[in-house]
Amino acid sequence: MKLLDIFVALIGIMIITLYAPKVMADNLDNLAKSLAKIRGEVEELQSQLDLEKENHSSRIAALSSQLADLSVEERRQKVSIEKLQQSLEQLTANSKEAERSGENLKPVLLEFLSAYKHHVQQGLPFRVEDRIKAIEELESNVTNKLVDPKKAVNQAWSLIEDEIRLSKENGLYQQTILLNEEKILADIAKLGTVFLFFQTRDNRAGMAQRVGDAGWKFVVVDSNKDKERIAKLFDALKKQIRQGYFELPNPLKKL
Repeated sequence: MKLLDIFVALIGIMIITLYAPKVMADNLDNLAKSLAKIRGEVEELQSQLDLEKENHSSRIAALSSQLADLSVEERRQKVSIEKLQQSLEQLTANSKEAERSGENLKPVLLEFLSAYKHHVQQGLPFRVEDRIKAIEELESNVTNKLVDPKKAVNQAWSLIEDEIRLSKENGLYQQTILLNEEKILADIAKLGTVFLFFQTRDNRAGMAQRVGDAGWKFVVVDSNKDKERIAKLFDALKKQIRQGYFELPNPLKKL
């Protein structure tokens, strides 16, 4: 039995000796393939990471540019309203020194109303016709002596207070807009006096966009993503959500 055991052991050693190099070679080959596969996956992941970093950097740059545009527009609107307030305060001071007839106050008031009208015409195109109509009605009353200039100053104050309120409010409205040379009744989402987005009954969506250094134009957005972003804004405002994070197309890019 001992000789048989020794013989079996020798056979086992011979088998191991014969096949061990092949097994090791196969293992090394499999290991090399695994490493190559892992290396390829790592390189792919690195490429994706680099691409994400690049996209992130581009997005940050775009957002920074939009933020700068927004800051400029916000300052523009703020300065414009402050000028109106200062003019009206000066007008109020002049009214205290004017004669009882108010004739000395009349030209100053008309000059102020002219500046106010220019402010509305160059500002965000929100219900411009209605706002201009209110100014022109007051101008007409002052010119035709249908209202005392001192009383007209109080009415002008009321108009300025409405203007300040508009600059602070976000909400949904309806108004007629000029779209591709056609007047259309549209739903309007107004964000202060900086952004104005719209939706029409024929499923078009867009925004009021600056034209040059002055003036605005209603333009339709083409991409589905921008349409979805505008739709989300309308949906939020309908739900009385006035604050939050919204991705929106940039209307401050000049045409």
